[in-house]
Amino acid sequence: MSMKNLSTLCYLEKDGKYLMLHRTVKKNDVNKDKWIGVGGHFEEGESPEECVLREVREETGYLLTSYQYRGLVTFVSGDGVTEYMSLFTADGFEGEEISCDEGILEWVPIEKVWELNIWEGDKIFFRLLDAQVPFFSLKLVYDGHGVLTEASLNGSPMELFDILNEDGTRSKVVRERGVTHCQGSLHPTVHIWIVRKGENGNYDVLLQKRSAEKDSYPGCYDISSAGHVAAGEEIMESALRELEEELGLPADPEDLQMIGIHRGTKEEIFHGKLFKDDEWSHVYLYQKPVKEEDLRLQESEVEEVLWMEYHACLLGIQKGSFPNCIYEDEFRMIGQALGL
Repeated sequence: MSMKNLSTLCYLEKDGKYLMLHRTVKKNDVNKDKWIGVGGHFEEGESPEECVLREVREETGYLLTSYQYRGLVTFVSGDGVTEYMSLFTADGFEGEEISCDEGILEWVPIEKVWELNIWEGDKIFFRLLDAQVPFFSLKLVYDGHGVLTEASLNGSPMELFDILNEDGTRSKVVRERGVTHCQGSLHPTVHIWIVRKGENGNYDVLLQKRSAEKDSYPGCYDISSAGHVAAGEEIMESALRELEEELGLPADPEDLQMIGIHRGTKEEIFHGKLFKDDEWSHVYLYQKPVKEEDLRLQESEVEEVLWMEYHACLLGIQKGSFPNCIYEDEFRMIGQALGL
C-alpha cells in the first residue's frame, strides 16, 4: 500500500478547545477550505505514533507529551482519494506554536467546531470522541461532491438522513442519525396511525410501547408505527417499510391515507445526553382490519401494542396519565380525519 493512502489526524485539546486547521493553501487539496485537525501522510517505515508526533511538530511547533490513539477512519472521497487515517487526540504538549504552511491554525471551542465548514463524516467521529467511545473503526464514503453516501461503525451501517430546508424540501446535506439529533436538524419521518371502528361507533387507536433500549423515549407509548426516512428513500417506500419492520404488517400504498404534515420539535435528556428532535412528518391512517395476534413485533423497537379508545387516549395525552411521547396536535389530526 502506498504511503499516500496512510495518514494521521490529531486534535489537540486545551481549555475546552480544539486546535483546528483551516486548509486554505493547497489548490488541489481534497480538504480545500475545510477545517480539520493536524496531521499528514506516513513516511516510509513510520508507525502511526511516529507519524503523528512528526506531523504535529512540523505543522504546529508542538511536541506531544500526552496523546491517545482513538480510531481508524477509512475515508473515500468519491473522486479518487482513499485514505486510512489514524485518529488521535492529545491533551498534553509543549513548545511554542508556529505558523502552518498549509493553512491557518485556530483554537476553537469544542461546541463551536460543529458550526465550521467541516466534513459531515467528521461530525460523526467528533460525536464518538465526545462520548468517549473506545477505539473504533469508522468508514466514510462520499459521492465526489462532498455529499456523504455511506457510513459504517465497526463494520455496521449507520443511518443517514436527508436534511430538509424549512419548507420541507430536501437540501443537499446528508447527515448521520446521531449527528442529526445532536444538532437538531430538520429531517423527514413517517407516522402511520392504525385505527379501527368499535361497536359503539367510536374509534380505537393502536399504540406501540417503545422498547426500553431505545435511545429516545424508552418505555413510552407512541404512534402505531413510525420511523425515519433514509437518505434517498421515497416517503411511501419508508412508510411501507416501517409497517413491515416494526409490526410485521405488509401493506400497499392504497392502504394508507395521508392526512397531513406535522412539524414536531422537542429537546430532552436521555441516558445523560441532550437529544434534539426536529421532524417533518408525513402522517397516515391505516384502517384495514388488524389482529394483535397476527402482528410480529420488532423486539429492538417495540415492546408491546395496545388498543385505546380515541377520546380516552386524547385525555391521557392531555393529562399525562400514561407515559407517552405523542404530540397532541398531531393526535387531533386523526380525530379531524375521522370526523370526531
